[in-house]
Amino acid sequence: MRTEDTASQSHLIPAEAPWSGIVKRGQTIRIVDSEGQQAVDTIFYRADDFAERYSAQDTLRTQGAAYIGVGTKLVSNEGNTMLTVVADTCGRHDTMAGACSCESNTVRFGHDTRYLHACRDNFLIEVTRHGMSKRDIVPNINFFMNVPISPSGEMTIVDGLSGPGDYVDLVAEMDVLCVISNCPQINNPCNGFNPTPIQVLIWDAE
Repeated sequence: MRTEDTASQSHLIPAEAPWSGIVKRGQTIRIVDSEGQQAVDTIFYRADDFAERYSAQDTLRTQGAAYIGVGTKLVSNEGNTMLTVVADTCGRHDTMAGACSCESNTVRFGHDTRYLHACRDNFLIEVTRHGMSKRDIVPNINFFMNVPISPSGEMTIVDGLSGPGDYVDLVAEMDVLCVISNCPQINNPCNGFNPTPIQVLIWDAE
């Protein structure tokens, strides 16, 4: 049974903060929404070749479904499976709405939000640590973010479904670099207008 005590790594990521780390093939990474209703923007890169990275388009095309959930294989731009979702207590994870940025905040919420912290800033901080640049930031997964799609195809970011302690588990099918932005957005309900901490746990292969 997987518990925090049996994890080989445990990381507490403060509200609004970034994080990155290597997950080796066969290891399981758990992302925990500690207090509920917290979007966790995430990108995966192949650990030994960052040019291969998560592809939202290929993942959606391969699984034929709009949301990430148990059984979803996260597919790279090379068509390879990077990780597989093996457990999920929330049931709704978005991979189409993208990450907030200073520019999108300005367009959506007004010029007074131009200098608020955003996920794209967090991603840039972390990818730079690994020798990448803003050109390497690709469309991401938004774990725990609730983005219903209407019959007309319109998407709306609404209140999250996750409660305190909800989590998603993924098994790495290759060595990957995981880059997370614990979303700082306060202008829409993706974080319940109140960004909170999350936890990342990693277990070695059994």
